[in-house]
Amino acid sequence: MNIQAILVSRFKAALASLDASDAPVPVSKSTRPEFGEYQFNGAMGLAKIKRSPPREVAQQILDVVQLDDIADKCEIAGPGFINIHLSPDWLAQQANTTLHDARIGIAAQPEQTIVVDYSAPNLAKEMHVGHLRSTIIGDAVAKALEFMGHKVLRQNHMGDWGTQFGMLLAHLNDKLQANEVAETALSDLEDFYRVAKVRFDNEEGFADRAREYVVKLQGGDAQCLALWQNFIDVSIAHSEEVYHKLSVTLTRDDVMGESAYNHDLENVVSELQAQGVVVEDAGAQVAFLEELADKNGKPAVYIVQKSGGGYLYATTDLAAIRYRKSQLNASRTLIFTDARQALHFKQTEIVARKAGFLDADDQYQHCPFGMMLGKDGKPFKTRTGGTVKLIDLLDEAVERAGALLATRDNDFSAETLADMADKIGIGAVKYADLSKNRTTDYIFDWDAMLSFEGNTAPYLQYAFTRIQSIFAKANVDMSACDAVIDIQASQEKSLVTKLLQYQDTLEQLIDDAAPHVLCTYLYELASLYMKFYEACPILKEDVTAEQKASRLAICALCSETMGHGLGLLGIATLNKM
Repeated sequence: MNIQAILVSRFKAALASLDASDAPVPVSKSTRPEFGEYQFNGAMGLAKIKRSPPREVAQQILDVVQLDDIADKCEIAGPGFINIHLSPDWLAQQANTTLHDARIGIAAQPEQTIVVDYSAPNLAKEMHVGHLRSTIIGDAVAKALEFMGHKVLRQNHMGDWGTQFGMLLAHLNDKLQANEVAETALSDLEDFYRVAKVRFDNEEGFADRAREYVVKLQGGDAQCLALWQNFIDVSIAHSEEVYHKLSVTLTRDDVMGESAYNHDLENVVSELQAQGVVVEDAGAQVAFLEELADKNGKPAVYIVQKSGGGYLYATTDLAAIRYRKSQLNASRTLIFTDARQALHFKQTEIVARKAGFLDADDQYQHCPFGMMLGKDGKPFKTRTGGTVKLIDLLDEAVERAGALLATRDNDFSAETLADMADKIGIGAVKYADLSKNRTTDYIFDWDAMLSFEGNTAPYLQYAFTRIQSIFAKANVDMSACDAVIDIQASQEKSLVTKLLQYQDTLEQLIDDAAPHVLCTYLYELASLYMKFYEACPILKEDVTAEQKASRLAICALCSETMGHGLGLLGIATLNKM
């Protein structure tokens, strides 16, 4: 259920009865409990239109709005705010329904076919920390969209084509001629790339051979294609290892590399020419975009084919748009890359719409994200200034989590501790990233992300285990918990209200492609649970059987919601810590 949507509907009806059906309906969550759970802030704006005092307009709205069944008190505050105090009985009724619902009270949305383009590593190199954000943000959004009822098509737009492959193929061929096997030669992609680049820059004749390999590869030469396939197989296997560690849902079947569109690039350019979207300029095919003209009126330049006939990322991205629309029938596309590519994707969208590759109501959303920074405020690097391999970062996270667990009193087996270290370490890295607003940079800090206090994965994982321990102590099967929830204490009301705001949170997540919204919700939920746990005894002797059963039911709903939310984020839960 979506409480906010219910309130908006009720206030819309009220405004319509006052001949103000076009007026905005600003309903928001209250920031302080003494103001109720929600506020309607539309009276002031309507008062300007009606030329009446805002509090008088607010009273007129209160006189007609139908809230008696869901609110036990509504009051006018300040210049004309309407504070809404939800009824504990109504909240309890909704919570009881939610507890026994397989979807935790979340209604599915009408199905939409949505492409989610994320991760997108370059197959000539190993995945580095720069690929973390795209991979885990995109995966969380994809899983949330699926849960909300959409058909999600994951697209891993890997960089598997281009002039750099000529250099790499020439180097690999030399390795194979020296009786090395491909797997050995490519065991360290970063080192392989570095050596090949040195040869390209310094070794006589190597650059010419590399360019010849590019021509052969683009021409479909069998030997070159075989060498190229070696790169693809080894690189994808490495990416799959990273995906497994991160518990993301990308598979080999989701790979749609740049090479997949090679056959269509000429057709794309021809269509753009035929429609007058591009013109020849200095031998190149160029779209001049008046929409993005500079302050002097000079249009932005968007090149889709170079003067020598070569194609660019722009050409491939346009081909991808056309394929996703014509073959996949996608009506919404989400692309997760760093913010530096924002202009490119804006230009691409403009050209695609002019060419008719997108319908007017199709959504094409570039979802930019900021950078991971070190404590010095600069891009995160190794101590020697090199690029941090993502697999190394994840291994270090597990090691640090293991060392942290070793300092805590426990009687867990070595196997259990290793499993816990893996879940806590990987969860900490993911949550530290996902909890930040996607559009901002953030500081990577081991100590902060592995803390059991504050807005961190370990804190949420610990809160989840607290709930499990209550059921273990009570010797009650959580899955069989079917008691009637009865709200008496204020802490119970606050917690249940937050639990019933889960759908609103998920809808905002998928609308904005912003997993941090869910992270904030889960942190607030865990914090409210801790307050409930301290204020509302469950297993003490003086607690009545009815209270115990009701509070256990609240705990069960909290566990289900928290576990589900963490699952969407790809963060593992633990039953003991």
